[in-house]
Amino acid sequence: MGYQQGLSGLSASSSDLDVIGNNIANANTVGFKSGTAEFADMYANSVATATSQQIGIGTQLAEVQQQFSQGTLATTNQALNVAINGNGFFQMSNNGTLTYSRNGVFQLDKNGYITNAQGLDLMGYAANSAGVINTAQTVPLKVPTANIAPTATTKISAGLNLNAQDALMLGAPTVTKGTGNTGSLNTTGATITDASAGTNTDSYKITFDGAGGYSVQDTTYPNSTPVTGTFTAGTAIALGNGQSITFSGTPAANDSYTIAPNPTAFNQASSTTYNYSTSTTAYDTLGGSQTVNMYFAKTAAGTWNVYAGTSTGTASLVGTANFNSSGTLVSTTDANGVATSTLGAFTVSIPTSDGSSTPQNITLSLAGTTQYGGKDGVNSLSTDGYAAGQLTSFTVGSDGTLTGNYSNGQTAALGQIVLANFSNQNGLVDLGNNQYGQTSASGVAQISAPGSTNHGVLQGGAVENSNVDLTSELVNLITAQRNYQANAQTIKTQQTVDQTLINL
Repeated sequence: MGYQQGLSGLSASSSDLDVIGNNIANANTVGFKSGTAEFADMYANSVATATSQQIGIGTQLAEVQQQFSQGTLATTNQALNVAINGNGFFQMSNNGTLTYSRNGVFQLDKNGYITNAQGLDLMGYAANSAGVINTAQTVPLKVPTANIAPTATTKISAGLNLNAQDALMLGAPTVTKGTGNTGSLNTTGATITDASAGTNTDSYKITFDGAGGYSVQDTTYPNSTPVTGTFTAGTAIALGNGQSITFSGTPAANDSYTIAPNPTAFNQASSTTYNYSTSTTAYDTLGGSQTVNMYFAKTAAGTWNVYAGTSTGTASLVGTANFNSSGTLVSTTDANGVATSTLGAFTVSIPTSDGSSTPQNITLSLAGTTQYGGKDGVNSLSTDGYAAGQLTSFTVGSDGTLTGNYSNGQTAALGQIVLANFSNQNGLVDLGNNQYGQTSASGVAQISAPGSTNHGVLQGGAVENSNVDLTSELVNLITAQRNYQANAQTIKTQQTVDQTLINL
């Protein structure tokens, strides 16, 4: 019997060497899972043999068990290299026949489908043109090459700070001589001494008593108390806290002068007619772009006129913004002085000439705008439209979502890679080329998005290395070699025994 035990041991050791050699050969194969040869002893069937007297007749290969432990992840920075971190397999389609793999090295074929090196299609959930993913069924994933359609701008949101200390947009005050003046007074006009003073928008009347005195009445507030003083030729008379006027000559009794504010006419071509401007890009229904300029002119303390228009057209008044003493926007009116339905929201109408819908009405929202002392500036500025865009790159998220990046700065979901898990991974049949097939022993594939239930997550731009431990395999190789030599020795010893019997 020694021959049979020795021969079975040689066969088993040879199989062990084959498994170890296969592991070593695939030490650099992406997604490869090492195998381990498992053995079982053999006994002859005999009803009469006492249990304590059974002698084995050798060993046999019971199974080659795959070790589905996690391999290390290596970064490659290739967009279509995807590694699984955790449980699961990529689902692949070979002309409708489904297989499963841990090898995440993919590429695009000529039709835009994501395939592996053997041309098998990667399966997943498709996304429609709006980026909505359909999880009803898995289909071969395809990267669309069509342009993303443009979206017309409907809203511009601007969060600004308008400097509370900016000058009012006023020219030199208008001075009018009283019709009944008989004295010899003369003036070169009123002078603005503090451009940001709120009283610059008030109107005043100066009346002289002929006895060396005068009074200044703020006619904007008729019930206010007049300010009196002694007239001295060449000495400035204060008007509120932001203007003054100087006279020469001698006044007569009841001589008077009126001083009225002189608003600066807005001119988009002259920066002296507004305090601050900014711009952004708006897109029409065909994706054509125009620069929309916004201008802000301070007309009173806490009050700003808002103008808007295209850079190639004429800007017009779209409304007025009013701030309280804390710098908070409290009310807005349209160009007709009617309160806007939404605080800080103005309507801007711009023409288009490229065949798109015209005029294009855009809502300009200044809801986040403040009036604090400090520089004029933009805190936030955004539009909700964009031009047509071409796909420039894409990335794979941890949940398997393929996100396309377009030349217009937009992103959209292109699809979602799925993972398949099995109740018994060792029940899968190895088909070669890093592919496994489903069997009755493995159970049916459990398809789900990465990161859900017991499915792993994905890492884009990386691959999973083979989980072969070369050090362990080399030690196993030595052990298998010793086992083979020992079984050969069993046969040799049996041969010596047989020769002794022959020589008797």
